[in-house]
Amino acid sequence: MPHEPALHHPEPITWQPAPATTPIPLVPVFPEQAGVALVTLPDGTRTLAYTHPVPAEPAPVPASAAGVPGWAKTTALLAPTLGGGIGAAGIGIAYAAPGLIALTEALWALVALVALIAAGAALPMLLRAGRGRTAPTTHITQHITATGLFGRAHGTTNHR
Repeated sequence: MPHEPALHHPEPITWQPAPATTPIPLVPVFPEQAGVALVTLPDGTRTLAYTHPVPAEPAPVPASAAGVPGWAKTTALLAPTLGGGIGAAGIGIAYAAPGLIALTEALWALVALVALIAAGAALPMLLRAGRGRTAPTTHITQHITATGLFGRAHGTTNHR
């Protein structure tokens, strides 16, 4: 069986140019959207591109929308930091509270012990100082006499 090609054309295939036609206008592939337009590039190629609309004149800025002051921005940025610090301090105090209570109780016990030792050391000195001498007693007598309602008063003082 001889080998035969799958397609047999009795006449040879020749290339023929396409018939001349009028140019077809370009139709955008995408529907028109805001910011998308058909543009011509500097080399003459036409293509779809994103465009930015150019306003005729810029809108005036209202006085109320002049901007946020710097101190307000700084305060707004520092507020969470400050709140977090206060929260962390609260947690730290909560963890430290039992130890602080024990520490204060130990300090009060130490103060009481020091006061007891001081009283025990001072008592014998006070007792020793009072035993050795006795204070002498002094008797003072006065005699005052006056004659009449507006008379002059005379008196004597005796020390014993």
